[in-house]
Amino acid sequence: MTEMMLPNLTPAYGEILMALGAMALLMLGVFRGNSSTRFISLISAALMIAALFITVNWQDTAVYTFGNMFVVDRFTSFMKILVLVASSLAVIMSIQYFKDEGEERFEYPILLLLATVGMMVMISANDLMSLYMGLELQSLSLYVLASIRRDSELSTEAGLKYFVLGALSSGILLFGSSLIYGFVGSTNFTVIGDTLAHANEHLGGHAPNIGVIVGMVFVLSGLAFKISAVPFHMWTPDVYQGAPTPVTAFFAVAPKVAALALLVRVLYVPFGELSHSWTQVIVFMSLASMVLGSVAAVVQTNIKRLMAYSSIGHIGFALVGLAAGNQEGVRGLMIYMAIYLVMNVGTFACILSMRRNNGMVEEISDLSGLVQTRPLMAVALGIFMLSLAGIPPMAGFWGKWYVFKAVIAKAVENPMATDYGLISLAVIGVVASVIGAYYYLNVVKIMFFNAPEEEFMPQKSFKMTAIMSFGAALMVLFLLPQVNAPILEYARMAAAALIS
Repeated sequence: MTEMMLPNLTPAYGEILMALGAMALLMLGVFRGNSSTRFISLISAALMIAALFITVNWQDTAVYTFGNMFVVDRFTSFMKILVLVASSLAVIMSIQYFKDEGEERFEYPILLLLATVGMMVMISANDLMSLYMGLELQSLSLYVLASIRRDSELSTEAGLKYFVLGALSSGILLFGSSLIYGFVGSTNFTVIGDTLAHANEHLGGHAPNIGVIVGMVFVLSGLAFKISAVPFHMWTPDVYQGAPTPVTAFFAVAPKVAALALLVRVLYVPFGELSHSWTQVIVFMSLASMVLGSVAAVVQTNIKRLMAYSSIGHIGFALVGLAAGNQEGVRGLMIYMAIYLVMNVGTFACILSMRRNNGMVEEISDLSGLVQTRPLMAVALGIFMLSLAGIPPMAGFWGKWYVFKAVIAKAVENPMATDYGLISLAVIGVVASVIGAYYYLNVVKIMFFNAPEEEFMPQKSFKMTAIMSFGAALMVLFLLPQVNAPILEYARMAAAALIS
């Protein structure tokens, strides 16, 4: 009798733990109702933290499971840690918000948990099928989260816009996947990469089948929507403004980290041989995102819309590292996203503290004279704004330093890189960063130099104060080797695991 071969589930223990926990918490919520929201939220955060410790991976070799459709290595470990940190903080930041709004729903932390499982599957995907499964698990949860406030027109509109455009992007991605399968004969990343490498060798370096390139472009377009890169950014401002603020904080970080990780793996593993084709696309998206994010944010008066355009711009900066097309560029991208996580979570913790007796306020003008009424919050938000602007010695400056350093080094080492516009990318990126500094510094000016408005209500949650304080301290202290060395070293090893 042939012995049945079972997959090695060890690499997926974190995902399995969170999926089982989500189902158990769903049953608990059904029987206990919304009164159990706080308990379910805390357990969800605890499950994410437990999965984080399971996910940490210092092994040199990659581990594959589920028929080579799921991979775990240092790269996936690094990006999953970022997603789990962002997701657990999003759960924690939402507890007091929904209590104050009187809208506690036990479904919220469970949907957040399921979305995080989808993101972890995306990051470890080594096949177009597992890619799509993870992407849809994440997306379906996010559609509901965006419109979870059913009585709010803005929230309902945000959910509907996100759903319609998200369904369109999923269709584009599926069409691209079908083209790739049709022309290559496989959906597995490793097999696709080997097939294209052999074809390239056989053709003597000539262009591969045009159908594969078209399929790759469609897949790239579908993923660009998920990271809200220009020209697939249209949904971002409206969804950020309409969704509840804790949901916006989650949207701004975790899904972007997961989608960027997936984009990096898709471009380097199956389509590494087509780098001459996709580099130009990445350069365009990076340039367009940096410029639009910097210019469009200047006229914004709502701080959540400002953060939406800010996130578009920062995705453009992160894509600079990907455009470099080498190990140093991927390392820079990973460092950038780690810093981006702290900057955005800290900023949204401050935004969630913008509450008066009549409820939440979101206008930038509401921050007038904040240093006189809430000095600690003003200092923390000022630090985050300076870091987002990339002003030294804040951590945001070093994030941009590593991605620009990688792309300039590539252009200097390889004169042919100028064909892809890498020097122009670096120059325009610096100019866009200067333009972007205007609206960040404008927020600082309003807080520190304008006449004070009505005082915000005191922050009731110690956890929120701790997130703001710790995040601001990290932004200031990042230049110390004791703080940045672990991140820089782990990012170096993670990039080396993906690109040998």
